[in-house]
Amino acid sequence: MSSVDIKPFLQYLEKEKHIPRQEACDLIQEAIRSSVEKSIMAGHNVEVKADAKEGKLEAFIVYRVTDSVSDEKTEMNTVLAREFDEKAVAGEFVRKPIAVAELGRIAAKTTQQLLNQRLRKIEKDQVFAEYKDKVGDIVTGTVRRTERGNVVIELGTAEALLTQRERCHGDEFRTGDRIRCLLKEIKDDPQRGREFVLSRSDDRFVHRLLQLEVAEIADGTVEVRKLARDPGYRTKVAVYSKDSKVDPVGACVGARGARVRNIVKELGGEKIDIIRWHDEPLKLLEEAIRPARPRNVRVDESRRIIHFEVEDEDMRIAIGSKGRNARLTGKLMGWGLDITKAANVPESQEQQLGERAQRLSEQLGLPFDLVAKFVALGIADLGAVAGLSAADFEGTDIPAEEIETFLAAVAKAARS
Repeated sequence: MSSVDIKPFLQYLEKEKHIPRQEACDLIQEAIRSSVEKSIMAGHNVEVKADAKEGKLEAFIVYRVTDSVSDEKTEMNTVLAREFDEKAVAGEFVRKPIAVAELGRIAAKTTQQLLNQRLRKIEKDQVFAEYKDKVGDIVTGTVRRTERGNVVIELGTAEALLTQRERCHGDEFRTGDRIRCLLKEIKDDPQRGREFVLSRSDDRFVHRLLQLEVAEIADGTVEVRKLARDPGYRTKVAVYSKDSKVDPVGACVGARGARVRNIVKELGGEKIDIIRWHDEPLKLLEEAIRPARPRNVRVDESRRIIHFEVEDEDMRIAIGSKGRNARLTGKLMGWGLDITKAANVPESQEQQLGERAQRLSEQLGLPFDLVAKFVALGIADLGAVAGLSAADFEGTDIPAEEIETFLAAVAKAARS
């Protein structure tokens, strides 16, 4: 019997290795042909046929029919040839069936080695095809072992590496732990093959966690405009809402802080500051260092540095532990920050009136100079205007049309 039943092997490759039957047959034929050169069949023209449908493996030696044989390994006389094909004539080819076992022990071993190599390559290619579109996404895996400080994680069909550099401060894992990471990249290493690189320290890890946790970010209503991170310690996120009815900060924080709390838990206690994004740098600065308040702000456009002062009690808040808050705020804004302690000099009455006028001007949406006239009369805030009419300003130097404009703005502010 020259044929071998390989149906169980084909079924195994198809079910366990996800290799289609025809591809498996081609693989077997190629491996046997490659190994024949190193076997007792070296020099013979060996033909191998693997039938995907029948699950049969057959082998033949192909001879050229000739009247004068000069090479017994490749040629056969007409008389012998007609034992395999009764119509054989000189110049044609005949195929002599042989048992696969006759290919020899060396060929069998070489074939097995080649098959194993090809199967490993196919498996790696399948794993790569499965994960190549997941680069930049979060994947979940199981910790298998630690090698020289690097954590080896099993991602279903793939093994991935979480290096010490890509871990957060405080990350500690034990064998069997289920963890989430960012699939940062898939490297092609000439010596070690493809390497799946994971990360928990990459800024994109927090971004993707926000997308998974916050529905408004996932559907595009809320955008993460900027993100600055010191892995394991603190992250600042500036968010913006395309819908005026949706509070971007509230959406990210969630009811009773549930959404942001889930992210903090995933990051092992890393603090998350979520602030509202502003295109205007000074407004973004105010948001980023709250509850500290910047004073005497000076902007150096050429060097992209913002100089400002904060009160003595706010200095620790503005700077943060080991300068982390100031550093992350600068990174978030894309500006350098120069923070100094405010000199405790009592404000003059003129400065106090100026600040009140500025504040009221912003509330009413009126020019500073116009509002300053009313502040000079003792009006410090909107509450001081309640119940007043144009008649109450008679005898002042303020023109009637300005009084009318001021009172109309006050009424509008009260309604809103």
